[in-house]
Amino acid sequence: MHLDDLPFSHEATITAIDWDSLSERDGRRLRELGFDEGVAIEPLHGAGFMVRDPIAVRIGRMTVAIRRAHAAAISVAPLS
Repeated sequence: MHLDDLPFSHEATITAIDWDSLSERDGRRLRELGFDEGVAIEPLHGAGFMVRDPIAVRIGRMTVAIRRAHAAAISVAPLS
């Protein structure tokens, strides 16, 4: 399952990130924000009623916004 498919308010663990599908800049940004294998993550909400992009996710103690295209590069395993 990819992060963009994970329902909101469901915790998961990052199992893999397809770094090759991301630009160098985007990959570096995600690494700097703490995205890596084994990290707990939880999608919180989308941008709005009619807009699906970006999505807010909790990673560690931070809440960050990422594009759905980037979330599609992140494989996750739901915790429950």
